[in-house]
Amino acid sequence: MSNPVNPRHVWLTFLITGYILLALTIIVRLLLHGVRPSKTLAWLLAIFTLPVGGILLYLLVGRNRRKLKVYRQPLRTPLPVPLRETPRAEEAQNGGARIQGHPEQPAAPGIQGHPERMIQAIIGEHTGFPLTAGNEATLLKDGQQTFERIFQTLEAARETIHLQYYIFEEGELAERLFRLFARKEAQGVEVRLLYDSIGSFSLSKTYRERLRHAGIEAHAFLPFRFGKFLRSLNYRNHRKIIVVDGQTAFTGGINISDKYLKGDEDLRMWHDMNLMLRGPAAAHLDTVFLNDWELVTGRRLPLPSPLPVMEGVPYAPVQVLASSPDDDFPLMEQLYFAMINGARESIYITNPYLIPSQAIQLALQTAAMGGVDVRILLSDRTDSRLVTWCVRSYFQQFLKAGIRIYLYPGGFLHSKILTVDDRLATIGTANMDNRSFQHNYEVNAVVFDRQTAIGLREDFLSDSSQSMELDPDTFSRRPWRHKLAEGAARVMSPLL
Repeated sequence: MSNPVNPRHVWLTFLITGYILLALTIIVRLLLHGVRPSKTLAWLLAIFTLPVGGILLYLLVGRNRRKLKVYRQPLRTPLPVPLRETPRAEEAQNGGARIQGHPEQPAAPGIQGHPERMIQAIIGEHTGFPLTAGNEATLLKDGQQTFERIFQTLEAARETIHLQYYIFEEGELAERLFRLFARKEAQGVEVRLLYDSIGSFSLSKTYRERLRHAGIEAHAFLPFRFGKFLRSLNYRNHRKIIVVDGQTAFTGGINISDKYLKGDEDLRMWHDMNLMLRGPAAAHLDTVFLNDWELVTGRRLPLPSPLPVMEGVPYAPVQVLASSPDDDFPLMEQLYFAMINGARESIYITNPYLIPSQAIQLALQTAAMGGVDVRILLSDRTDSRLVTWCVRSYFQQFLKAGIRIYLYPGGFLHSKILTVDDRLATIGTANMDNRSFQHNYEVNAVVFDRQTAIGLREDFLSDSSQSMELDPDTFSRRPWRHKLAEGAARVMSPLL
């Protein structure tokens, strides 16, 4: 007589079989869609050596979103800029870059170099966002100046107010915004708000309900939902955008948080740089918002009509780059790479989370060793101990290559700025790390304008004069426990 089958053994067999099939499926997917051999090998080792844990970790943070897109419909591109008057004849130069797809429009001044043409092509060809002219670009330093100008602009809104933030945090600033939103909504202005569900996790249901009762539409980007948790957890919307009436826009590193006005106990005052744009580039930032709005709500709203290029407007060519994990290529990384490689005299970087890819690291070292003045400004402390050690793990090789590194002691420096040769600069939301390059939705404004680049260089020099410059010999003699912490943190760099 045969022994009865133990139900536990049956379930165990099913679980083991299911695990093996899932592991084989992931292995096949890695071999088909793996981006880099080293990364593919690391995930294969994790799956084989960490049963269950390796697979869960891969499902959370390891899948190649460039192959498995969330937003499968083509993104809309900005409407063409109407032309009323052409820029002055002396501003046009032969061989310059054409703007906004108008073959009859003169070339943009100062955009004759190879790196500038390459950057324009990378962004224009792969995103559909062309270079725009006739923009008024204004640098705004820190929270007080930035929010003062933001509230002035919001008060003047007549048709629409669009906001999109990674962190929208309750406090005095959020309360002031709510009162303004409610007042503007009562005047007939349409107010729309997007916030990231993880970055703004502390935003209370009470505040959201108050927005709804005031008639303000507010939606979370990729909120936690059953069945989509693993798919969306690792991909966040890190963009910070305000657009008023499709004509005036703000972008940069500043979030909606009182720490930009009052600081916090640990890091003290938060410092940041924002860019105010008036002109066609503002409509392009509005297009970025409206594409994300459609992704979140499923509703397609009309695109804004850009302001025309007018005679006498300060000629600031600006190109907007909105990158995401749905792109076929890591466009933000390619932007930084092209700017660094195109430098001939100077590269000034301000970025709190400098955890560069191998390509960016090699480009910076090559530039410095080739005689380019490469300088990096970071905060002495960050909002994450793990990130601090990881960032510092790159200092030794940077210093050996001749890169000058400054640590800012006066609070937390949160700006994301890259300036090249006093002729080209980018300001936006993207850090120089794997998360911004591969996983986040980011937006940067690339300004092909000497005046803006010089202003950013002068601000860099002012902040670095108040900072501590690292001495290569002294840094090389740091305690061994610091080196160990840096090495351990660097192992985690692909996840940061």
